[in-house]
Formats: sequence, structure tokens, C-alpha cells
Amino acid sequence: MHASVCGNVKRKVIYRADSAPTCESLILHRMFDGSPFINEQFLAERVQPADMDKLWAAGWRHFGSYFFRYSVGIHEGELRRVVPLRIRLEDLSLSKSHRRNLARNSDLLCSVKSFELTDEAVELFHRHKTRFRHNVPPSILEFLPEHADAAPCEIMEMNVRDDNRLLAISYFSVGQNANSGIYAMFEPTEQRRGLGIFTLLKELEFAKETGRTLYYLGYSYNGKSFYDYKKQFRGTEAYDWATGWSPLSCEDEGIVSCSSLIENIFNDGQII
Repeated sequence: MHASVCGNVKRKVIYRADSAPTCESLILHRMFDGSPFINEQFLAERVQPADMDKLWAAGWRHFGSYFFRYSVGIHEGELRRVVPLRIRLEDLSLSKSHRRNLARNSDLLCSVKSFELTDEAVELFHRHKTRFRHNVPPSILEFLPEHADAAPCEIMEMNVRDDNRLLAISYFSVGQNANSGIYAMFEPTEQRRGLGIFTLLKELEFAKETGRTLYYLGYSYNGKSFYDYKKQFRGTEAYDWATGWSPLSCEDEGIVSCSSLIENIFNDGQII
């Protein structure tokens, strides 16, 4: 991580792969239209709100004290260009689908509170993860610290209940002028309600009410993927690893099969 991004973060760099080009990084650079290959990670115990804003603006994410950013990922056997997304909240307007979602769930009680990892939330996580077929997370601690005082910044949660029953919960980090989503989960038996989108809509509402100008949605991929729900909001901007933020384009390129990559790394022993 460069000091120009955020010089006040007390950090321990544990890996970076953008300084000395390797044959793989040069090939990826060529295969993804000159987009830089980035794979960086560091640990930080405490980060100030203004510095969190700078990190998010440079494509960083964090799970607990573990900060990371990477420009290429593997999705269903294909190499994809990673596309960080954010919403410029002054440009956000809800679609008919979003308004229907809010109306459908208007009977539920929503509350925003400081992060606390409860047994009730952990039990919901284990029910929620049964929805996944691939990359099933073993523990909610993959995304969150065990205690709030172990977090590098303020974390809050959106709590959704039907009377006393916890139906959904989402977690987000709080910066100075921006918030960033971390993880959301819901009761699988209530899938028809669209609770993943509902908690996100409520987080966006809270961000606007508290004077934030940006909300970071996290990562998506070029091409179709599980993360396409993040692309449906008006006012969404996408991060290009070479040129920075711009309004989200409808163009979906940047898909390369893993077998094609292997074939292109060596051609009769020569890099091509």
C-alpha cells in the first residue's frame, strides 16, 4: 500500500504483488486490456474514519483487521476482472422493484445498532450459508471480528425482525463521509421477501440520513455473476484499476477461461 493513499494507517504489510512484474502478471496485463494486476494485503489494528474513506476510494476492502484488494479473481472456472462498486448517494433513486421490496417488508422492524456478534446472529449465519454451493464460508469470523473492540473502525449492524424473531442482519463499516458493506445474511425460509436487497436499501437510507455521500458495495466481476445484484442501483460507479471511478458501464467484458490462461503462459517454453 502506498503512503500517498493513506499515510496514517498503522499497518503490517503481509503481501503485495504489484511492484515487480512476473510472467503471470504481464500476461494478465495483456489479457485484460492493459489493466494492472494488483494483489495486496495488510493488517491494521486501528484506522481513522477519514483514512477508511481513502482506502475504499482506492479499491480496498477489509474483513476485521485484514485489508485486501485484488484486480483479478476466479469465478466458476473463469478469470474475471474484479470491479469495485460504489453508489454516489446524491444520484441514488429507487427503481419500481426496490419500492416493491420496501413495501413487501414494511411489516418488519428495522433497527441500526453498534456491532455485537451474538449467538443468535451466528445461528442465523449457519442457516444462511446452506444457500451456497461453492466457497461456503466455515465461520462468520471470516468476515467479522469476534468483538467490536477488535475492529479497526466502527462497525454497525442493520437488524431486521418479525416481532422477536431475527430474520436478517447486515454489517457495515462507517467512515467519515462514506459507509461500506461487509456482510449480509437472512433466514433462508424467508427468501421470497428479498431480505438481502431489503437490508441494503435500509443501509443506503441510513447512510443518506447520517450525511454520507458514498456507499461502497464491495466487489463484483465483469460479466454475469452472483454479484450482479450490486449493479442494479442508479448512481452506481465502477472502479477501473488504471483510471479510477466512473459511472457503471453496461459493457461486460473481461472473462478469460483458466485453461486459456495456462495455454497462453507458455508456448513451447516461451512466454507469449
